[in-house]
Amino acid sequence: MDPANAPTLEDLLRAANRGDRRAYAAFLKSITPLMRGIARARGSGLGTDICEDIVQETLLAIHQKRHTWREDLPVRPWLYAIVRYKVIDAFRARGHRVHVPIEDFADVIPAEDGTDPTLMADVDRVISQLDPRSARIVRAIGIEGASVAQVAEDHSMTETAVRVALHRGLKRLAALRESMIE
Repeated sequence: MDPANAPTLEDLLRAANRGDRRAYAAFLKSITPLMRGIARARGSGLGTDICEDIVQETLLAIHQKRHTWREDLPVRPWLYAIVRYKVIDAFRARGHRVHVPIEDFADVIPAEDGTDPTLMADVDRVISQLDPRSARIVRAIGIEGASVAQVAEDHSMTETAVRVALHRGLKRLAALRESMIE
């Protein structure tokens, strides 16, 4: 086959995801040396046997998750991310602490659509550090979208008192944030 006309990894994975077994076999044959090279480079010090285990675990993960690859994106960053995570898992399994710079992933792994599922837990944890009245007011106005007039009526307060409590609550949240940063 003429290398200039050879299908790309993206072409092969698209066809494989549509049920083409030959394309899938060609895809796996093409990526295995790439995965092996990354596993050996990133997992230096783990040993050849462990690096081969990482390659096998990576290929299995790719097989199980191939439907998650977005066809409008390049396939290599998706593959690289999977093998990196498998290398990290191998280090962790052996008691090593691994630090991976986010810059390696920020441009290649798109954020999923929708709200971060951990966001509300973080917000609730921080708001819970306020006094109960301020927490209720901040939640009602800041999260639930209630109006100042509505909150004033619900809590038998004047609108001015609600605004003052909201301001104080937000000021306290800002101070808590600053203390977390330091």
